[in-house]
Amino acid sequence: MKIVYLKSIDSTQLYIKQQLKKKHLTPPCAVYTRKQTNGIGSRDNSWNGLEGNLFLSFALSLKELPQDLKLESASIYFSYLLKEALHSFGSDVWIKWPNDFYIKEKKIGGMITNIVDDTLVCGVGINLLNAPQGFEKLDVIISIEDLLEKYFLNIEKKISWKQVFSKYKLEFYKNQNFSTHTNNLRISLADAQLLEDGSVMINGERIYSLR
Repeated sequence: MKIVYLKSIDSTQLYIKQQLKKKHLTPPCAVYTRKQTNGIGSRDNSWNGLEGNLFLSFALSLKELPQDLKLESASIYFSYLLKEALHSFGSDVWIKWPNDFYIKEKKIGGMITNIVDDTLVCGVGINLLNAPQGFEKLDVIISIEDLLEKYFLNIEKKISWKQVFSKYKLEFYKNQNFSTHTNNLRISLADAQLLEDGSVMINGERIYSLR
């Protein structure tokens, strides 16, 4: 994994996509910064980037992903691997379906995934040191470099989706007091049924993360 550190950037997502297009970077590769001025969040929202936090984008070839990982489950898969890396440093972070990082009842970050040609591009924002109003920061102090080393080791193991899902589903009950968005509507997760591909069934409708 080639890792590029930038002192400041508008968006690690836009940067890594541009570098991939120009062939200046090839998968597997990652770009991170502690200062991002125009980050991209879920549903094309901006992600408020306070300096000192983690802003990360990485790219992986589709052919190098675990064979049983469906692309619509990628945000859950890579979020969970990062959650496990954070747990190894003593954090109590959990994943709100499908891609948000929470400490207790407040969001500390999130992940988005998208496909560019034959490459999966993932973007991550985590409030390590500072949190905007209404959000929370990570509950432990860790080095970004130590976290990335642990996270990318987890990714390189190519753990199967089946293994990740078997652990993720045990924690899914934590979503009961929260909601998600689909078609610009907020929908309660109180009665959501988690299916084996990572989608949820709510009121007879199957919803995929698609982020």
